Amino acid sequence: MNTPQLRVAVLGFGEAGGAFARDLVVAGADVRGFDPKVVAPEGVTQCSDDADAVRDAELVFNLTTGDEAESALRAALPGLRPGTVWAEANTVSPASKVQLAELVEDIGGDLVDVAIMAPVPGRGLHTPMAASGPAAPLFATMMSSLAVTIEKVDGPIGAASSRKLLRSVVYKGLAAAVVEAMAGAEAAGCAEWFHEHLTTEFVKFDANMIDRLISGSRTHANRRAEEMAAAAQQLTDLGITPHIASATRDALRAIAASHRQGEEGL
Repeated sequence: MNTPQLRVAVLGFGEAGGAFARDLVVAGADVRGFDPKVVAPEGVTQCSDDADAVRDAELVFNLTTGDEAESALRAALPGLRPGTVWAEANTVSPASKVQLAELVEDIGGDLVDVAIMAPVPGRGLHTPMAASGPAAPLFATMMSSLAVTIEKVDGPIGAASSRKLLRSVVYKGLAAAVVEAMAGAEAAGCAEWFHEHLTTEFVKFDANMIDRLISGSRTHANRRAEEMAAAAQQLTDLGITPHIASATRDALRAIAASHRQGEEGL
């Protein structure tokens, strides 16, 4: 007896949506979708709008953008049927995911909070994903039928997104810091040295390093704030606006002030 194809709608055929849609077809799903600016990939049924795309879907992947997440959902609501699982995979705040879930619940659907935990290019549908909320087990089962493993996060809608965004503070902040510092290194004439230096430093990161970063920033916040003030001034002198250096200086000053208040309260 043949297993019926899982009917999946994909909203948005950008970098993530396009890759997911193509891989869903390869995995054996019956895929349809809509993007107002991009034609559906080969094997995906092109629909006329969001509501048309979700009309008979069992699972919907919303892969537009964070700014468009709510508008895409509202546009799809007229076609959304009770029992549909809405996989909200856009990166928005946990509170926003809860608000979107309420809209889906009003028509008898179930929203699952999906957090895509790594870059999609090269991985497609097998990019690590975490899911939370009451519908997470059902979503994981659906994806398992397509040979895709989902990490189920204990907790309500928003728990998976919370983990992703906390991770983003580090990774996106680190990326911005590297870009800013590299611009300074190029202006200072030491870009090649700086690039090599970073590659040797980053391989040292382990659990102990993370602990030292936290404890050291609290213990030496004043000194490190002074150092970052000097770094920000150097970048300014080199003609580079020190967005990250200045923010780090201010953050360390705040940590120092908090540490002093804690000592005064003892």
